[in-house]
Amino acid sequence: MKLGKVEFCHFLQILALFLCLSGMNQAELTRSKSKPYFQSGRTRTKRSWVWNQFFVLEEYMGTDPLYVGKLHSDVDKGDGSIKYILSGEGASSIFIIDENTGDIHATKRLDREEQAYYTLRAQALDRLTNKPVEPESEFVIKIQDINDNEPKFLDGPYTAGVPEMSPVGTSVVQVTATDADDPTYGNSARVVYSILQGQPYFSVEPKTGVIKTALPNMDREAKDQYLLVIQAKDMVGQNGGLSGTTSVTVTLTDVNDNPPRFPRRSYQYNVPESLPVASVVARIKAADADVGSNAEMEYKIVDGDGLGVFKISVDKDTQEGIITIQKELDFEAKTSYTLRIEAANMHVDPRFLSLGPFSDMTTVKIIVEDVDEPPVFTSRLYSMVVSEAAKVGTIIGTVAAHDPDASNSPVRYSIDRNTDLERYFNIDANSGVITTAKSLDRETNAIHNITVLAMESQNPAQIGRGYVAITILDINDNAPEFAMEYETTVCENAQPGQVIQKISAIDKDDPPNGHQFYFSLTAEAANNHNFTLQDNKDNTATVLTKRNGFRRQEQSVFYLPIFIVDSGSPSLSSTNTLTIRVCDCDADGIAQTCNAEAYILPAGLSTGALIAILACVLTLLVLVLLIVTMRRRKKEPLIFDEERDIRENIVRYDDEGGGEEDTEAFDMAALRNLNIMRDTKTRRDVTPEIQFLSRPTFKSIPDNVIFREFIWERLKEADVDPCAPPYDSLQTYAFEGNGSVAESLSSLDSISSNSDQNYDYLSDWGPRFKRLADMYGTGPDCLYS
Repeated sequence: MKLGKVEFCHFLQILALFLCLSGMNQAELTRSKSKPYFQSGRTRTKRSWVWNQFFVLEEYMGTDPLYVGKLHSDVDKGDGSIKYILSGEGASSIFIIDENTGDIHATKRLDREEQAYYTLRAQALDRLTNKPVEPESEFVIKIQDINDNEPKFLDGPYTAGVPEMSPVGTSVVQVTATDADDPTYGNSARVVYSILQGQPYFSVEPKTGVIKTALPNMDREAKDQYLLVIQAKDMVGQNGGLSGTTSVTVTLTDVNDNPPRFPRRSYQYNVPESLPVASVVARIKAADADVGSNAEMEYKIVDGDGLGVFKISVDKDTQEGIITIQKELDFEAKTSYTLRIEAANMHVDPRFLSLGPFSDMTTVKIIVEDVDEPPVFTSRLYSMVVSEAAKVGTIIGTVAAHDPDASNSPVRYSIDRNTDLERYFNIDANSGVITTAKSLDRETNAIHNITVLAMESQNPAQIGRGYVAITILDINDNAPEFAMEYETTVCENAQPGQVIQKISAIDKDDPPNGHQFYFSLTAEAANNHNFTLQDNKDNTATVLTKRNGFRRQEQSVFYLPIFIVDSGSPSLSSTNTLTIRVCDCDADGIAQTCNAEAYILPAGLSTGALIAILACVLTLLVLVLLIVTMRRRKKEPLIFDEERDIRENIVRYDDEGGGEEDTEAFDMAALRNLNIMRDTKTRRDVTPEIQFLSRPTFKSIPDNVIFREFIWERLKEADVDPCAPPYDSLQTYAFEGNGSVAESLSSLDSISSNSDQNYDYLSDWGPRFKRLADMYGTGPDCLYS
């Protein structure tokens, strides 16, 4: 078979290595000339054999066992009297020995990467006596490496990044390949790196695996990602070496190498003049090929006639310049604005300043569009005054509004009646003159705030609003009066000249210089002998006694009319009556009792006695009501109203009674004597309204018929009874269903069955089971036999 050049070189290398190792093994196995080995107790002058390690090539692929080496002792004369034994790692399983010749062979393919060496022990025995003729010796079989493992990138595939525009030779990433072959023998594990894909942009250092840039000025905006394929080859890259590959994804990271540029040199936007303040007028954006922080920009208005009317800010998400209104627009005042706007990068890289200024300028023209606006008043707030004495129709003031549009349409006026519910004012629709429509009262409402509407004649939907504050001027139209309701008392033992009350006055009017009141007694009261009045000249007056000794029995109440005059122009006056009660006072002059009626009451009927009498009468009334209520409740029937909730009634069924001997639980006569005449009985829990006829007597009939008739009679009585709710319910337990293999197990049917069961023993159980014995027994005294 013809071999290629590479395969032929490999064959020669393996053959040469094999011959060399075979010679080494033979040389190491040569016995030195010495005396024979003696058994224990004998003297040995020199060791008979010496062992070293054997070498075996890994990955042997032949069909015959691989020869490893030979064991031989000088004692062996070749007559078969010596037997060789091998023990240790892999003995018998991997390595076998010919016990006659000492030849060692490997029976399995060996892999150095799994186990690099094996430690074994050899011994030579006398075949007849099975005793050692040589001492046991240990030796090593080392697996010789061949290049059977390719380099592997354990950390691949790789990803890396490098800034764009990096200079040549900038390190990107280091890749590492490992080879499982023996690095101490030959070149099987010596790896070199090369780049298979990625030139001419990148290169790799052959020994270290460091990937570097190979071209300058690589632009991320042109291409931002590269895929490299790196190869690692053992045998120092020579022919016949094994190789492995990995991929490296290299991403170019962004740098600020692109200045912002406006796509257009000028922009124009139309804006209605009615656009409110802070509204967005326009959005503009300068293009920047960079990303992230390298594309962040700031905008500013550097020139133009709209510096104070507009402002520009940046949208952090989109990097757009947002133009907004700072002041209201007025088409009639200015129809257009021009702005010079600059956009500049916020983070400039000095390395790329040579590429040009990292800013740009554009022009924005804003056209203001005319909008039909509502009329505008000449003043935002009108202040007017009018006297409360003004007659209806008095002119208060005038408001004025105009149409701000170029058409200057006529304006008509009206009052928003929601702000003038009482309709105190009117306005002339054409002139805007405001007049009074009703009499005014400052004391009711001192200030009127009204809203005046101005609407265009040509477009009534356009309505302007003006605000008018009308202040009502005061006139003296309210007379003075007592400041409060006074409760004045005088003691029976009062002395002349004693002060009993200090009074003051109020006036609803509000004169500019304040109030001044004058107090005096009326003409008819001026000469009374009981009290006098003193004006204190400070808007107060004092009431004094003129005599001593007031008696409630003679007169308990005095009425003193007081005349009060204000200082208005013209002045107003009023007469106010002060009520003075005569009271019994203590030593300190404090009133105790002021009612004179107590002297008129009989001696035996005091106020306490009257209260006690009233309390007794009320108590008697309550008792009568309770008695009447209880009687009505007793007369109510025991029949439950269908609307009443009967869930509160508790019916217990868990009491099984005392058996047959318990005659107090219920009437047992019906069960003991079924042939008796059953009298008609009414239910004890209801009051029947219909008396039922007497039931027929029970005749002597079969047992089951008697019970059935008894139950049906009870059922019919409950069904037709209109006076009682259906408290009773019929529960039947005799039916056990269909298909039972055992058929009915009920004791009720056992008397009629053909059962041969004998129940005579029940009579021996005592009186408690007498009834069962009578029902089921076979004795002559059985009731149902």
